[in-house]
Amino acid sequence: MPDHSLTKRYLFITIFAVAMAYFEAAVVVYLRELYYPDGFALPLVEIPRKLIIIELFREASTMIMIAVTAALCGRKFWERFGYFIIIFGIWDIFYYIWLKVTLGWPVSLLDWDILFLIPLPWIGPVIAPMAVSVVMILIGHSITRLYYKRRFFKPSLFSWLLAIIGTGMILLSFMYDTAATLHFQPPRPYLYWLLISGLTLYVWAYLHSYSRTRVFEVR
Repeated sequence: MPDHSLTKRYLFITIFAVAMAYFEAAVVVYLRELYYPDGFALPLVEIPRKLIIIELFREASTMIMIAVTAALCGRKFWERFGYFIIIFGIWDIFYYIWLKVTLGWPVSLLDWDILFLIPLPWIGPVIAPMAVSVVMILIGHSITRLYYKRRFFKPSLFSWLLAIIGTGMILLSFMYDTAATLHFQPPRPYLYWLLISGLTLYVWAYLHSYSRTRVFEVR
């Protein structure tokens, strides 16, 4: 595969992710105009159940669009996974860039936001999902480059264990405060140590698997 082909894929998925991020931000602008006319801040306000269900399906649809685009870019499962996390990371970062452009928010990366709704509402400072997105883009880029070099990414059992624990810690940092998300109470302090530990384990898992790719070739 010529190098310009890979560069072209990166360009196309970046354009797709940036454009989709704008659509996502536009929806949030409308919702905040309706339910947070004085500016978004926690604790959360109660939203009609019908709209919550619509939002859940909208978020699920977003994941499907990212997954389908990634599937069209790659040939092997892990190659497609690499494209998936690149698109996800770019989309999430530009979502906040578009909110800054349209609303002037967030004022700082330490501002709190509601991040996701599946399976429970996620909350946390903006810097947290941004950090996760940066790691996702870097790892995704590395995985897709491996396939360009005809190397086969094969996670070990140890890597799976590290990744599962790390992912669990990151998700827990977003969802542990159910009082704030389900009962509309002010949030407790964010557990940065959980996020940092989770990201560290996730990077360790990838590096451990990366070190094993040198002995495999794509068939």
